[in-house]
Amino acid sequence: MLIENGFVDIVSSDALIFEKSQNPHDERRMFVSVVLEKAKIFNKSDEKILERAEEIEQQYRIKGMDALHLACAEQLQVDAFITCDDKIIKKYQGILSVINPVTFTMDFLLKEQNQ
Repeated sequence: MLIENGFVDIVSSDALIFEKSQNPHDERRMFVSVVLEKAKIFNKSDEKILERAEEIEQQYRIKGMDALHLACAEQLQVDAFITCDDKIIKKYQGILSVINPVTFTMDFLLKEQNQ
């Protein structure tokens, strides 16, 4: 609803596309495909993003693809990095707001209600 009504924009990256392709669950892979089709911006990984992902791994102890996703999001200067991974939410203390989807939605709706 938030995406369809233009309140929230989705961004994507080659890292997300790769990770989606590795998902062994058909229904999850299809769901992610539908969501990523709505992306307004696509970010292709480059040397700068890979270097930042390594820094994130070392600084925050966030590994692999998660660090790469965060590096992409930082480069895109997104308003929020939405994840269900509580470990990322707790560990990452960088420039992004990292939040779970329920909290993000509740905060957004409360903000809209108060305006």
